[in-house]
Formats: sequence, structure tokens, C-alpha cells
Amino acid sequence: MKNHSRSQSVPGIDDPGRRHYRCRLQVFVAALSLFPVIAQAKLNVVATLPDLGSLAREIGGDNVNVTVLAKPTEDPHFVDARPSFVVALRSADVLIDGGAELELGWLPPLLQNARNAKLDVGKPGRVQASQGVRLMNVPTNVTRAAGDVHALGNPHFGVDPIIAKAIAQHIAQSFSALDPANAATYDANYKKFEAAINARLQQWGTTMLPFKGQHVAAYHDSWPYFGHRFGLEIDIFLEPKPGIPPSPSHLAEVITQMKAQKIKAIIVEPYHDRKIAERVASATGAQVVDFAQYPGALPNTDGYIKLIDALVSRLAAALK
Repeated sequence: MKNHSRSQSVPGIDDPGRRHYRCRLQVFVAALSLFPVIAQAKLNVVATLPDLGSLAREIGGDNVNVTVLAKPTEDPHFVDARPSFVVALRSADVLIDGGAELELGWLPPLLQNARNAKLDVGKPGRVQASQGVRLMNVPTNVTRAAGDVHALGNPHFGVDPIIAKAIAQHIAQSFSALDPANAATYDANYKKFEAAINARLQQWGTTMLPFKGQHVAAYHDSWPYFGHRFGLEIDIFLEPKPGIPPSPSHLAEVITQMKAQKIKAIIVEPYHDRKIAERVASATGAQVVDFAQYPGALPNTDGYIKLIDALVSRLAAALK
């Protein structure tokens, strides 16, 4: 009679059945680890301009991936369209653009090639920053002779902090509609940004108050909203018409005007010919002030509020 010991009936550590069970358990645990990745998928956001990208990051935080098409130092009218832009738009959940034809020369062909219906106007995935904005300088008659004039009005409204709050709110609404699970976070981030702007507005206003009503020269007509917000008249331009290079005769007229009005500052953006502004400044005693519409174009301006901080402090220093 065979002796069936108890130890012989218990599978050992190298038993095939136990190895199979352990292998299945490891596969199951590995599969479970994939679920949080799926649940935490981020919104893919494309912003045409760096200020819009900065606002998208403020609102979206860790829940979004943001791609910005234009560089901070690039003329937003003439952005070089790249194949990578089409790729980004094709996989985007959200597109944030100006909505006032600033990107008219380069955005429509990109969208046509991307063929992403989620980004169509009117869809939750399309945020047009000009929504609800009362545009300034709307032309009564648009002709090529008028230069680079925008039919809907001046599209450089992002440098008005009050308008920036409205844009941020539109972005929060879009993100919440597309990602309801994180809606509370988007709303909280918007309220935090709104509070930060409100707090800084008092300081900015106090800094600019002594210069209320002063005239300022600029290379291009990018600053009517900034001027309106802070009580400045930015109304003399080195360009004879928007987008038209300065001529010697026009610059002579500008110099005469600046001397008559005792203008102290000339605003120049990164993509403008600074040497022309320096010649005018030399002839008038004014100071050239490096300005920018977009975060990242000036040192230490990686966010929207830091950009406005820099603009206010630079211009106030020049106008003293």
C-alpha cells in the first residue's frame, strides 16, 4: 500500500499551477494600473497666440496640454505656418484664437488641412477671444490703400486686463463643457486669476494715474485698448498706415508732432525696426520703450500678469 503523505499533496513554490496563477495575477495588476492614465487624459489645447496660451494654462493647470502656434516675438499678422501646426490642430480638443481676423492670413489654411470638426466655430472646442468684446477703431471703409486694416476692428485687445478676464472666463466655460469631471477646478482657477487681476488693477492704475491724458507714440497701432484702460493717448505712429513701412517724409511729420506735444515715449515691439525708432527718439528727446503684446517676449514675463507688470513699469519710467 502506497504511503500518500500530506506534504506530497501540497503544491510547491515551483509548482506549474502556482506559477500560472502568479503570472495571471501580475497581468491583472498591470492592467489595473492603466485605468488612472485613461481617467486622467488631458485636454489638448491649441492657442494661436502666446497671451491666449498663457490664459489657457492659468485656467487648465495640470489638466491641459497647451500648444502655442505663434512665437512671443513674432508678428502675429505674419506667422509662418508649419506642418507641425496642422498635426497639433488635428489632435486638438480646443482651439483658442483671437476671433477678430488677426490670424486671417495663416490660420484658415491650417484648419482646412487639419479637418477637425471639433474646432468649428460654435462648437465647445472653439474659443474665440473676441466674443463679447467691443472692438475699437472699426473702419467705415476698408480698402488696400488704407494699409493692413482689420475690417472687424483693432484685434490687439488682449493687453487690456479687463478683457483678459473675459477671455479667461470663456476658456473656463469651454474646458468645463468638454471635461465636466474637472469643471470645479477650472472654475476655481478662473476665480483665482480674476482675483489676481483685480488686485493688480489697483496698483497698475495708481502707477499710471500721474500720466493720465499724456500722448505716446508707437511704431504700430497695437495699443488702443491698453491706452484706453490706463488713460493714455497712444495715437502717433511711425507707420504712415498699419503695416506700411515708415517713409522719410512721414517720419519728419512724426518728429514735428512729437516735439509740439512734448512726447516722451515711443513704444516698439520685438519685430519692429528699432533703429528707426531710435532715430526719431534722438530727434525728439523721447525714449524708446521696448514693449510686447505677449508673455515671454520681454525678460521675466512668462505669465500674463507679469507681462502687464512689465508694460506698466516700463512706460511709467519713460513718462516720468
